[in-house]
Amino acid sequence: MLLLAAASAALPAGFESSDFLKLRSAGTVQFSPDGSKLAYTINRTDGGRRAFAQLWIMTLADGKSISLSSGDEASGDPEWSPDGKWIAFSGRLNDKSGLILARADGTEKKYLGPLDGTNSPLPTTGKRIAWSPDSKQIAYVSAQPGPETAEATGDPVVITRYLYKPTASEGNTHFNDNKRLHIFVVDAATGKSRQLTSGTHYEHSIDWSPDGKEIAFISNREPNEDQFFNYDLLALSVATGEMRRLTATENAEYRPHWSPDGKTIAYEATKRGLTDLETTMEDTHVWLIDADGKNRRELGAAIDNRQGEPGWSSDGRSVLVTVQERGNVRLYRMPVSGGKPTAVFEERGAVGSWSAHGNRIAYTFSTPGDLAQVYLKTGNDPPKKLTDLNKEVLAGKAAEPVESLTFISNDNKWTVEGFLTYPADFHADRKYPLIVNIHGGPHGQQGPAFNFRNQAYSSHGWATLMVNYRGSTGYGQQFTDAVFGDQNGNEAQDVLYGVSAAIRRYLWIDRDRIGVEGTSYGGQLSAWLITQTNMFKAAIPTAAITNIISYNYMTYYNQYEQMEWGAFPHQGDLMNVLWERSALKHVANARTPTMLVHGENDSDVPIAEAEQYYIALRDVGVDAIMVRYPREGHGIREPMHVVDWTDRSMRWFEKYFH
Repeated sequence: MLLLAAASAALPAGFESSDFLKLRSAGTVQFSPDGSKLAYTINRTDGGRRAFAQLWIMTLADGKSISLSSGDEASGDPEWSPDGKWIAFSGRLNDKSGLILARADGTEKKYLGPLDGTNSPLPTTGKRIAWSPDSKQIAYVSAQPGPETAEATGDPVVITRYLYKPTASEGNTHFNDNKRLHIFVVDAATGKSRQLTSGTHYEHSIDWSPDGKEIAFISNREPNEDQFFNYDLLALSVATGEMRRLTATENAEYRPHWSPDGKTIAYEATKRGLTDLETTMEDTHVWLIDADGKNRRELGAAIDNRQGEPGWSSDGRSVLVTVQERGNVRLYRMPVSGGKPTAVFEERGAVGSWSAHGNRIAYTFSTPGDLAQVYLKTGNDPPKKLTDLNKEVLAGKAAEPVESLTFISNDNKWTVEGFLTYPADFHADRKYPLIVNIHGGPHGQQGPAFNFRNQAYSSHGWATLMVNYRGSTGYGQQFTDAVFGDQNGNEAQDVLYGVSAAIRRYLWIDRDRIGVEGTSYGGQLSAWLITQTNMFKAAIPTAAITNIISYNYMTYYNQYEQMEWGAFPHQGDLMNVLWERSALKHVANARTPTMLVHGENDSDVPIAEAEQYYIALRDVGVDAIMVRYPREGHGIREPMHVVDWTDRSMRWFEKYFH
C-alpha cells in the first residue's frame, strides 16, 4: 500500500490519463511535386467525441507550416496537383463537407463535391482522391444509396444482405447503410462532375494512370461478394467508363499505384483462396503487374513478413514499402529489377506514412519516447525531425524504457518475443506490479513504439509486458500460421510462458501482483486465461470474445472462424471444438476479479459476448463489473472514454494489488 501511495504521488511527473487529450501525432505525409513543400496531417484528440485529423502544409526551406482547417474542423487525404499549384483534400468549406481544392498557400478554397462514405465493412481501402496528370481533373470516391438502403433504414427494418451490420469501429448505428462506393471525376476549374461507375459493387482505392487515360481501382466483383471476400484489380477508361479487369484471382489485391512511366502497377496482395473481411492470416506482400494485365509477379517474396501499401521511387526503379518486423515497422526499398531489398533505416519504432522525392524521404515515425512525428531523410544523412507536436506535453516527462525479451515456447517449436516496459522511478531492490497487455488480431504485433496506456501504467509504478504470441505478425508466415485451428490454445500458453520468463529474469516483479488485460483478441485471451489459471489478481477483458459459437453468428464478418479453423462451425465436429475453446464453458474455474469493458454498438465483437460472461462470472461468485461505453464500436475510441477507461483500469487493478 505504501508503494502504491508513493507511485500515485509521483504521477504528476509522469503520464496522467488526461495527457491523452493533449497528445498529437502526425498522420499522412506527402511531398509537393517540386519537393519544396510537405503536406501532412496532425491527429488530435482534444476536439470532441471523436479523434480527428487536420491538414497542414510545411515549407521545407524555413520549416513554417500553415493549416488548411479552421478551429476544430477535420481535414485530410491530401493530394497535390501534378503541376504543384493546387492541393485537393477532404475537408469543410462554409457549410459543406467533401472534396476541397486550395492553392498551395491555402488560399482560393472551393468545394468540388461530396466525399460521402459508407459504414459497410470494407477492409484495407486505399486512396479516394487522385489527380489527372494534366492537373485539370480530379477523380474521387463517393457513396450512393444501394437497392437495399430504403428498407434497411425503414420501419420495420428489413434485412436481405448477408453483411447487414456496419464496420467494426463505426459505433453510431446498428446496421449497414448499404451504400455503394463509386468513382467520380470533377473538372477542377468548373466544378462540373460526372459519375463513372454505378451498380451494386464497391469501387475504391484509386490511382490515375500517367497517360491520363485510365484509373486503376479495386473492387470485389463476385456475384456473392458478401460471402466471398475477393478484391481484384481493374482499370477504368476515363473517356468511356469501360472497365478492364487486370486480375481474376481467388485471393485479394489491394491499393494499386502506377509506376511513373505507366508501364507497371504495384499493389499489395495475398495468394491464398480463403481471405477474411476482418483480418487475414496470410501476410500481404508487394506485387507487380504490367499495365496490360500480364506478367503478374511477386516482388516482396524475399521478405517473409507482412508488407504495407507500396509506392514508387521518383525514378521508378524501386518500390518502397513498410514491413512489420519483430515489433517494429520499417521502411524497405525493393528494386524492381530484382535484387535484395534494403531497409531505409532500422531505428526502433514504427513508420507510418511516407513520401519519396528524389533522394529524400519524408515519413512519420513513432519512437519509444513519442507518438509519430514527421521526419526527413536525405540520401545517407541522418534523419531530421521536422515536427515536435508534443514538446509541451512531454516537457519534464520521460517515457520509460521498453526492453525486448525472448523465450522458448511450451512446445519447444518457437522463439517468442515479448516487450517489457519498466515502471517509473525504478529501483532494482523494490517490488513492482506487472500488467500483461495482450494485443488483438490475433494477426497483429506489439513493439517498442510509444504506447500511452503502458506509459500511464508505468507512471503509476507498474511494469507492463506485451507478448507477441504465435499468430502474431512480424515473425514470418509460419509463425503467423501457428495459431490456425488452435485459438485459446498454445498461443495462450505463449502468454503464460512470457509471464513466467519475465518474473524469473526480472526479480523486481511482484508475482503476487500481476494483472491481465487486452482488447479484441487480447480481450478473448484475457477472458480465457482466467479460466485456466488463478495467477492474475485482476483482469480487464475489453471487446472480448467469450463464446466463440455465439460470436460467429453475431459478428459482421462471418467467415472469420472458417479462415481461422478451416471450416464453418456447423461442419464436422467444429461446433464442439469451438465450445471447448470458449471461456464461457470453463467459467466455473474462474476466480479472478474481472472488469468487462465493451462498446455498446460493437459489430465486430457484439456486446452480448460481455453480457454472457458477466452473468456467468457473477453466477460463479466472481467479483465482476461490466463497463459499457455508448457510441463505441470495436474498441474504445472517444477521447473522453479513453481517459475514463484508463482511470477505471488503474482503480480496478489497484483495488486488488494489496
